[in-house]
Amino acid sequence: MSKQFSSLGISAPILKALSELNIVEPTEIQQKTIPLLLTETHDVVGLAKTGTGKTAAFGLPLLQLINTESPIIQTVILVPTRELGQQIFRNLEDFGKHIPNISIASTCGGIPIKPQIERLSQPTHIVVATPGRLIDLIQRKAIDLKQAQYLVLDEADEMISILKESLDEIVAELPKKHRTLLFSATLPGTIKQLIQNYLNKNVVQVSANMETVGNQGIDHEYIVVDPIEKLDILMHFLNSRDGERGIIFCKTKAAVNKLAKNLAINRFSSGALHGSLSQGIRDRIMEQFREGHINILVATDLAARGIDVKEISYVVNYHLPDTYENYVHRSGRTARAGAKGLSLTVLQEEETAEIPEFEKELGIKFTQFQKPSVVSLEENNTLLWAKQIFKTKPNHDISADLKTKVKTVFHHLTKDELIEKLLANYVLQNKVEVTEKPVKKFKK
Repeated sequence: MSKQFSSLGISAPILKALSELNIVEPTEIQQKTIPLLLTETHDVVGLAKTGTGKTAAFGLPLLQLINTESPIIQTVILVPTRELGQQIFRNLEDFGKHIPNISIASTCGGIPIKPQIERLSQPTHIVVATPGRLIDLIQRKAIDLKQAQYLVLDEADEMISILKESLDEIVAELPKKHRTLLFSATLPGTIKQLIQNYLNKNVVQVSANMETVGNQGIDHEYIVVDPIEKLDILMHFLNSRDGERGIIFCKTKAAVNKLAKNLAINRFSSGALHGSLSQGIRDRIMEQFREGHINILVATDLAARGIDVKEISYVVNYHLPDTYENYVHRSGRTARAGAKGLSLTVLQEEETAEIPEFEKELGIKFTQFQKPSVVSLEENNTLLWAKQIFKTKPNHDISADLKTKVKTVFHHLTKDELIEKLLANYVLQNKVEVTEKPVKKFKK
């Protein structure tokens, strides 16, 4: 392993950290980017999909290029969300753990600024920041970037609107001679314009293929549903992946909340993640997901950035993403670190025409996911009903007298007989609902 990374020019302290992290083989973007950053002085544009190791591609050489004897900020890394910022901060700390006196700070929005200002009063070499928080710190004169040599724009396609407004102010704080390293999963026109405006004319572009270590193990599948059966089919799929961890993507915060509520009603181990939640709640949910205390995360696109959990076995696009870039970012949450994963997109009939466009644009192939039968859906809903009963906590407010009377009613029944009667009653009630309300089989 060390020979492979050492051949790229990586120093011994970082090689030791990589070995301890069991990072074995450089990915394509790492092989192309690391020597370029270590030996050249050009600006760099790195084009690679989520999960291909971009953080190490720029992080390893930048850690090596830091002069730890100088207590000033030498590198600024801009990210679209605090979650991604925290992930990069953790990665850099892991990569640089054997570099003496290296100092890295995270200054992202969503948390109090005062502790960050106090942190920046100490020697700092690398700052990971969201654009809004960095500008706030600049305006308060709490950060000095006048000697920063490197500016990294990570996931630039995810923060293009923010950068349009704020990049001038940030760049004005940097010395005229600095290197800009821009990384993006896609290269839309807005990014090309950004490159033209802010990067050197002699910029070097490197790219990694879609089929890389990070996502060659993803199966891209779609399932066609009627709106009325969409939730039932999702519940069937989730039950079939019981015990596995996954992320369900929705377009809006309202949709995330609604779906998360349905999952909770049906006793799935789940949590919701979107921008309107307080940072404390988002952090707690993310920690529960990372630690495996909840198995399913329902999230909007932006809120899910920075999720780097190796054991995510599937993602579900409950709503078709608006852009190809979002599909890349969503599907890249699974099949991390060479594992296998499934990206399942739930479509209505009229949306299937978009599948060939996604295939052509992204260079991937979709297969159709087998739709469960009506009988299988009904059986699954019966199982969900049984799980609801099993996981319902006893109500201690019910009087002992009433409990005794109810027990007397069931006194002569065996366990099997009671289950038979409960099932028969459920089926009977379900048939009544179908007759009375043909639009919806039964309540979720």
